[in-house]
Amino acid sequence: MPTKKLTSNEIRQKFLEFYAQREHAILPSASLVPEDPTVLLTIAGMLPFKPIFLGQQPRKYPRATTSQKCIRTNDIENVGRTARHHTFFEMLGNFSFGDYFKPEAIAFAWELSTKIFGLPPDRLVVSVFREDDEAFAIWRDKIGIPAHRIQRMDEEDNFWASGPTGPCGPCSEIYYDFHPELGDENIDLEDDSRFIEFYNLVFMQYNRDAEGNLTALENRNIDTGMGLERMAQILQKVPNNYETDLIFPIIKTAADIAGIDYAKSDDKTKTSLKVIGDHVRAVAHLIADGVTASNVGRGYILRRLIRRVVRHGRLIGISGEFTSKVAEKAIARSEDIYPNLRERETVIKAELEREESRFLETLERGEKLLAEIMAKSETQKSKQISGEDAFKLYDTYGFPLELTQEIAEENGLTVDFDGFESEMEQARILSQLAHETIDLTAEGGVKLDVDQTEFLGYTDLTSPAQIMALIADGEKVESAETGTQVQIVLDQTPFYAESGGQIGDRGYLSGDNVVVRIEDVQKQNNIFVHFGRVERGTLQLGMTVNAQIDAACRRRAQANHTATHLLQAALRSLVDQSISQAGSLVSFDRLRFDFNCPRGLKPEEVEQVEAQVNSWIAEAHPATVAEMPLDEAKAKGAVAMFGEKYSDVVRVVDYPGVSMELCGGTHVNNTAEIGVFKIISEAGISSGVRRIEAVAGLAVLDYLNVRDVVVKELSDRFKAKPEELSERVSNLQQELKESQKKLEALKGELAVAKSDQLLGDAETVGEFQILVAEMPGVDAEALKTAAERLQQKLGESAVVLGAASGEKVSLVAAFSKSVNSKGLQAGKFIGGIAKMCGGGGGGRPNLAQAGGRDPSKLKEALESAREKLVDGLK
Repeated sequence: MPTKKLTSNEIRQKFLEFYAQREHAILPSASLVPEDPTVLLTIAGMLPFKPIFLGQQPRKYPRATTSQKCIRTNDIENVGRTARHHTFFEMLGNFSFGDYFKPEAIAFAWELSTKIFGLPPDRLVVSVFREDDEAFAIWRDKIGIPAHRIQRMDEEDNFWASGPTGPCGPCSEIYYDFHPELGDENIDLEDDSRFIEFYNLVFMQYNRDAEGNLTALENRNIDTGMGLERMAQILQKVPNNYETDLIFPIIKTAADIAGIDYAKSDDKTKTSLKVIGDHVRAVAHLIADGVTASNVGRGYILRRLIRRVVRHGRLIGISGEFTSKVAEKAIARSEDIYPNLRERETVIKAELEREESRFLETLERGEKLLAEIMAKSETQKSKQISGEDAFKLYDTYGFPLELTQEIAEENGLTVDFDGFESEMEQARILSQLAHETIDLTAEGGVKLDVDQTEFLGYTDLTSPAQIMALIADGEKVESAETGTQVQIVLDQTPFYAESGGQIGDRGYLSGDNVVVRIEDVQKQNNIFVHFGRVERGTLQLGMTVNAQIDAACRRRAQANHTATHLLQAALRSLVDQSISQAGSLVSFDRLRFDFNCPRGLKPEEVEQVEAQVNSWIAEAHPATVAEMPLDEAKAKGAVAMFGEKYSDVVRVVDYPGVSMELCGGTHVNNTAEIGVFKIISEAGISSGVRRIEAVAGLAVLDYLNVRDVVVKELSDRFKAKPEELSERVSNLQQELKESQKKLEALKGELAVAKSDQLLGDAETVGEFQILVAEMPGVDAEALKTAAERLQQKLGESAVVLGAASGEKVSLVAAFSKSVNSKGLQAGKFIGGIAKMCGGGGGGRPNLAQAGGRDPSKLKEALESAREKLVDGLK
């Protein structure tokens, strides 16, 4: 083993350099937001190469090596509890795409482990698939590992499959032995206290069909993974991954904020610190890659991670906000390798601070909710908190189950653990959308053996084309008659396929007495599928047609798409330079732009943004469109969308001095072609994400025509000019408000008058007067006024009034101080009475209001109130 402990940066660099010297191209880490729609997050080092392994994309390099950032949340409960479970981790990998295979992969792995990282050979044990005699022989005969230190494992452990069907193959893993003094007898690789698997070699050599049959792949591939955190634990000689230089500085920052010493802490505190260290690392990278907290998808995962950080901070005694301070350490530790962390520092910290602030408020509400749940259990004479309630506290309010159990036990209650686990399982299903298994099978549907479609639509609106594939009713067909809904693949097309937020073109295919109306165009792996209906004639596979798009629709889409670029440029210029796109829609009649921004726009900012876009339109900026290497485009300042995967050569749409973006969409040649731009609305759609809806070009005229009809109708109805409508509506609102005030005053006076008639119904109980009565048709506020007045007139007294209106019940209790001295509190008293009407409520000891949803129980509830008052005041 090396005499000097290697840092994690040195381990990463040595791995990449080792394979670079062996003709592997070093490729950058892909985003945590994958291009693959079947997974929420990048969960393995091989995921970015999935299209190559599937044969959907040609390989650019025969060999590659990466350090890929990954996130998995399927076993989040184990984070901090075991020595090596994480949500965020880095996977070092070397890949062969039909180049070298087992002998070279095994030799490379052994040389790297023993020569470069200096691991003693007598501390290494390997595993192979039970039937993989070839790999066993290579390890034994070529590498020289004794046979008893080569373990044959079953399919569950050492056979990798992408899914039920598709590429698969045996694995071979290298384990490090922490306790070689225990000897070679009865080696058990499942013993985590002794062995740690740090290098996994996947030999992708078979294809599995639907019947489970294996056939040899024509091009065999190598996919390997070495966990950086695990290798750092081994080489830095620390007891777990968390105490490596990758995570421990983050843990120490959290410990310093809490005023505790990690080394002297108990296991429970250390677990919380480990969770904070792991999760802060994960959330920093997620936000840097464009993920924002929400209640769905990857946003749900981010929010859950942040809330776990906050909760564990509370458990170790941190009372204020702290996450952004810990995130600063996580950013500083990784910014040299992942510079986007520092570039997105402001966004990362703002998102953390916003989510933390909101969750702290939620936690406070959760504590109150737990008190209410226990009170409900007591009322129902139950000694158990339901699993549903316990999980709601855990998942929504951040309460750990053990805390709920502890507080419940203090109050003589238990928690339905099985019910809690059932609810937890449902939540796991949601989290496991970011699951461990990567499906390398082709997407469902008809398999098309056709070449990629050549797109001509940047320059041509019409072109001849040959029908290469024809599908109807989910089946490949030779022809389609009039009225048939079809999907068509052409060899070349002017039709734009939906992508980048822009919808697909519309238009027609025509030829030889055949007309097909095209309603939509989609693409997969650059194969354009035209969706349409045969309007006339018989469409034949292989025939040549004339493909013509609807030019008017294209012009509208172009105007809206370019306007979207100008809108983003205006937002970055006038509101916040860190604003980035979070999604978009470009259609023929409108545009929608979602963007990351921690606050809402002020009305004057919306006006300024709109004015700026229209100014750029009027200035007639010409478009410059060019293809160039991705690095060159970024160096020139082209704006890219976070989470989007780009090829090595990109298309740059530039309106010099205004906007420059990476974009494959269609655009106007000059901003003047847009005509005019109008913002319709600006609103928040989730935490930290805003949405602007707008129209441009001829769509503005459509929008204004609708508004004009509405304005004319209102002018006629209110007998006012358009410019007078606002004032007229304001006057009507003021008149309505004043009328409502008068009505409320009259209701109060009526209630007082009615209440005076009730004085004669008061009963004497000992030294007190009690009055319990129903006042039909009186609202809650008037009922309160009446109760206060009656109590004051009766002196030492207790007054309870009730009223029903529709499906709503109102209740009020007004008690004198002398009644309070007898142990009767208005708030608690009326709350219990309201439960009989299906409601609840409370308030001060002398005055309280409550409500209910079952008017049929009102008389019964009031009679119960009378009985309780009599019993309490005797």
